[in-house]
Amino acid sequence: MIDFRALLASSDNPDSLGNKFRKQRFQYFEDLFHANFENNYPVKILDIGGMVRFWKDQDLLKSGKVEIVLLNLGAEKVHVRGLSSLAGDATDLSRFEDGSFDIVFSNSVIEHLYTWENQIKMANEAMRVGKKYFVQTPNRHFFMEAHYALPFVQYLPKNLTRFLLTKTGLSRGSKWNPKDAQQYLDEIRLLTLADMKTLFPGATIYKEKFFGMVKSFTAHNLD
Repeated sequence: MIDFRALLASSDNPDSLGNKFRKQRFQYFEDLFHANFENNYPVKILDIGGMVRFWKDQDLLKSGKVEIVLLNLGAEKVHVRGLSSLAGDATDLSRFEDGSFDIVFSNSVIEHLYTWENQIKMANEAMRVGKKYFVQTPNRHFFMEAHYALPFVQYLPKNLTRFLLTKTGLSRGSKWNPKDAQQYLDEIRLLTLADMKTLFPGATIYKEKFFGMVKSFTAHNLD
């Protein structure tokens, strides 16, 4: 029997569709990584929004070929070789010099920055401190809004979305805490293909597809 609740869970759930797509995306990243960095190791990576749980079991990290700095709102305790963690702001990487990292990597973060101005700042900082970059975000026009697992809610007024999240169990089978729902409604600004091309001029745009529909975009210069 298909567990639809697990399928629609966040990408942290190993049985979710989001996790499946994240694994496929990481395989694409690994292929690009090996094509770009054949012998010059270790490769320094800044993961904006990265978490220990994402990297700790990756073969790429275990290989010793990378040194990864995780940057998030709060630092994590890390006891994994090749990983370190810092608290910081994706829109202000002034602690790092130009070209400090071989790659800036980011999964589903740039849409959480409240405003277009902040998204421009993050993109510019990623391109400044990284010699290469690999930045992914959900497609605004994909039918299923990725954060709520509800169809087309990105087009609804926020007060109606708030009602659906907090007063019904339609989002992933449970009601949201009102404070958490408001936080997400405030911070999420989904991006289009045109937005990503504007933020990362000249980038290759990898389109992640689900039954022919584009689920997410990844902008990178790892060709």
